[in-house]
Amino acid sequence: MDINNWLNDFSKALSSTFGERVWFVGLQGSYARNEATKSSDIDVVVILDKLSAEDIKTYDLMLNSLPYRELVCGFISSKDEILNWEPSDLFQFYYDTKSIKGSLDELLGLLDSNAVNKAIKIGVCNIYHGCVHNMLHDKSNELLISLYKSACFTVRAICFAQTGKYISKQKDLLSICETEEKAIVDTYIKLKSGSETRFEEMSQVLFNWSKNWISKVI
Repeated sequence: MDINNWLNDFSKALSSTFGERVWFVGLQGSYARNEATKSSDIDVVVILDKLSAEDIKTYDLMLNSLPYRELVCGFISSKDEILNWEPSDLFQFYYDTKSIKGSLDELLGLLDSNAVNKAIKIGVCNIYHGCVHNMLHDKSNELLISLYKSACFTVRAICFAQTGKYISKQKDLLSICETEEKAIVDTYIKLKSGSETRFEEMSQVLFNWSKNWISKVI
C-alpha cells in the first residue's frame, strides 16, 4: 500500500464529507515514523470544529468507502474537546502526530513540565499494574510484549524530561536514554523482530523498572 496515495484519497473524502469543518488531520504510529509493515494500522487523527454522535456515524460510513478499511484506526474529536483535554495525555499525542492538514501548536501552551512528569507517572503506574496482573493471572507473552511497547512510549517522555528532545523512533532512543531505559527499549526492539520471549526474566525486569520510577516521579 502506498500511504501517500491512501492519505490523498482519505483527505478528499474527508473534505467532501465535512468541508470547512475539518480543523486538523494527522497521522500517527508506524506510518508516521516510516516504520510500517504490510500489517501496520493506518492511525489517523481527525479534529473537527464540533463533533456529534451523528458525525461519528457519518465518519464511519466515509471510512467504509475507502480501501484498507480493516487497517484504519485512530482518533476523531472536536477542537474544543482537544483543547480542554488532560495535558499529560496530550504530550504524547502532540509529539507523535504528523500533520497532514492544520497544526496542533495551540496545544503547546498546555505541555509544561508538570504535564510531562504526570505522563511519566501515569505510564509507569500502568505498566506496574499490567506486569503484576500478567505475572499473576494472564501469564501472556503477547501482553508482555504489549507492556514493553507501552514502556517505550514512557521512555520517550522520560528522555524528553531529561533532554528536552522528543525521539519518535525506538532505535534512535538507544543513543540518548540512560542504561535502564536503553535495556527496556532494546528488549522491545528484539521482541518486535521475533526474538524469543523469556517471560519470567523479562517480566521481572519491567516490573522492577516501573517500580523504581513510581517513587522517582513527583
